[in-house]
Amino acid sequence: MKNIKFPTPHTTLLIIAGFVAILTWIIPAGKFDTLQYEKGTNTFSYTHLEEIKSMPANQETLEILGVKIPLEKFTNGDIAKPISVPETYTQLDSKPQGFLDFFKSPIKGIIQSSDIILLVLILGGIIGIMNYTGAFDAGIAWLAKALKGKEYWLIFVVTTLVAVGGTTFGLAEETIAFYPILIPIFLAAKYDAIVALASIYIGSSIGTMCSTVNPFSVIIASDAAGINWTTGFTGRLLMLIAGIIICVIYILRYANKVQKDPSKSIIYDQKKMIENLFGNAISSTHTLTGRLRVILTIFALCFVIMIYGVSRLGWWFEEMTVVFLIGAILIGFLARMKEEDFVYTFVKGASDLLGVAFIIGIARGVSVLMDQGLISDTILQHASEFTTGMSKGIFTNVLLFIYSGLSFFIPSSSGMAVLTMPIMSPLADTVGVGREVIVNAYQYGMGLFAFINPTGLILASLAIVKVGYDKWLRFVIPLVIILTVFTMIALTIQIYF
Repeated sequence: MKNIKFPTPHTTLLIIAGFVAILTWIIPAGKFDTLQYEKGTNTFSYTHLEEIKSMPANQETLEILGVKIPLEKFTNGDIAKPISVPETYTQLDSKPQGFLDFFKSPIKGIIQSSDIILLVLILGGIIGIMNYTGAFDAGIAWLAKALKGKEYWLIFVVTTLVAVGGTTFGLAEETIAFYPILIPIFLAAKYDAIVALASIYIGSSIGTMCSTVNPFSVIIASDAAGINWTTGFTGRLLMLIAGIIICVIYILRYANKVQKDPSKSIIYDQKKMIENLFGNAISSTHTLTGRLRVILTIFALCFVIMIYGVSRLGWWFEEMTVVFLIGAILIGFLARMKEEDFVYTFVKGASDLLGVAFIIGIARGVSVLMDQGLISDTILQHASEFTTGMSKGIFTNVLLFIYSGLSFFIPSSSGMAVLTMPIMSPLADTVGVGREVIVNAYQYGMGLFAFINPTGLILASLAIVKVGYDKWLRFVIPLVIILTVFTMIALTIQIYF
């Protein structure tokens, strides 16, 4: 059994894509009607199968369609994507995805995710430039000495700050930029790459799971459910605090064990390989000169500007990519790199993350197969029917697992919100719970599965760290079980007390 090797993330995702393609031959095709606000004409665009008609953008139209969402949620831009219209599911002729569709899906996925792929490649470029200057090596060697005996602060600070980013503005895809920078720091602190991965990825996951003001999650879901996003805020804040504490303690226990005895590491067999890739700074002979300090400052400012732009200015991948491209050019200029050396180093750095870029595209290809096979709405319809008639305690906890399952097929939090909330939120009225319970079940269910969801960001993150999916599961499954039990108790308390 020890000789059996777990497949690479690329192969794992292709296997999942093949499984989804097979599902399109088994699960009936179907679709909900959709409604979208057209700002230019101040009308609703109503789509039934291939037929599109214009409807007046007023509250009466929403009431006729059974959409219990205030009109201003559409007109002020809170809900920009098409929403599913309740009670309009139509079963269609099956659209099974065949052999050619399967092989087209990763290509289509790469095209559709070109924005984030380009960001990843540009990040690879700037990291290559930073490595060339020696600024990383000098900075990390200095930090390792400064933190000696206090390395645990790394785990607490990184996990907490990333969680704050997740709960406020949905820090998720952006964390891919942090791994190549932070892994050497954790290695210098005598931790393994799992600790670095956990502090960043788990921090992001628990933050987005317990979103408090995240516009891409709790706000858009609350809007689509027809309630104010502040409803249930206190409960989510308490969940966030408790979740961070649980996650930090879990990571610290493992980290302390590895620090005392490196052979206890889950990835001990990869220790030398990972240190060769990321850990050269530990024995660095570079001195942290004034020039290198300025270079490190510019590099850090790229992240500060990126976070500010995303959280305050409505930036997305295009603007983020530009920030790092400009940063790379400035750093190359300060390092007095020759034009030829700069271009070669930048391209080489980008190529180092090409495998990660392909993983992102292949993962998007799974969603392409779902969309083309028209099975997402069918799964949603059966999920809503399954919960009908349940007591409120059972209903709430079953919904938690339903959302976990749905997130395998729909890993986008905003996409899940606009697709499911108009269908699921009215069920709260029938069982006697507040609609904020549906919003919480959606967030917690998606968040719990995000820790292991192969169609989400975890495989791309693992590819950067060079850690296998099987080893990540071995590390994180106990934490997922702890958080699941805790979440179920919290949801039950919320509806009965």
